[in-house]
Amino acid sequence: MSKIKIILILFTFLFFNSCGKEAEKIKLIKETSQSEEIISAYKEGMDFIETGDYFAASKKFLEVEILLPQSKWAPKSVLMASYSYYLQGYYSLAIENLKRYFKTYPKDKNLAYAHYLLAMCYYETIEGEKKDLAPLIQSKKELIYIVENYPDTDYAYDARYKIDLINNILAAKEVYIGRHYFSKKKWIPALNRFKNVLNNYDTTDHVEEAIHRLVEIYYILGMEEESLKYAALLGYNYNSGEWYKETYRIFNKEYKVSVRDKKKENSKILSTIKSLF
Repeated sequence: MSKIKIILILFTFLFFNSCGKEAEKIKLIKETSQSEEIISAYKEGMDFIETGDYFAASKKFLEVEILLPQSKWAPKSVLMASYSYYLQGYYSLAIENLKRYFKTYPKDKNLAYAHYLLAMCYYETIEGEKKDLAPLIQSKKELIYIVENYPDTDYAYDARYKIDLINNILAAKEVYIGRHYFSKKKWIPALNRFKNVLNNYDTTDHVEEAIHRLVEIYYILGMEEESLKYAALLGYNYNSGEWYKETYRIFNKEYKVSVRDKKKENSKILSTIKSLF
């Protein structure tokens, strides 16, 4: 091999080796700069939250994810953007963003918080004029998921409390509809509503009335044995309650009981429901 070829090969090797080191140096500088840029953007987002500019915060956090979607900051930023939407009351945007988070980062360490935030977004949408109970059901589903999968977290502790609140709301709705059917003498639909309270919401404030209504309807239908069965259940669990006195009156017409203020009674259950829509 001629000396010229040897020198050419040597220069070529030295050139590429030199370029490789230079490229590595440039890459390192670029990565360092990009990392600093991400951290800076994330901090800006947190500053916006602190000052109450949640719209700017959501934009900034999404910007972080775009800068480096494979970094550890990306899933955090999606969650913080969702939280920013939540704080603005943009629940549908927060829900959409959280669903994308679950799909994109299925193994992220903050899944418990993400499920909790999703549950809260659904929970908040029951306020206002919207009368659809679907968000409430979705919220309950997410809260149950948290309790079952993250039982020892603070999220689970609050989830249990909110599940009880949701059950009370759903029971109130069933009783309200049951009363409507009762007033229209639609006995079967009314029975189904009150039985639903007994079967699915037996720890709520409305179960006592639901049992009484079952006694009342079965008595009207001439099914005295069935009526007595529910009367016994009511007496065993609530023998000192006002609804038991009403039930006792069904079988003993001479029993005197103070007349209930029906308007006040209806108003109470209506307020329970309306406060949540």
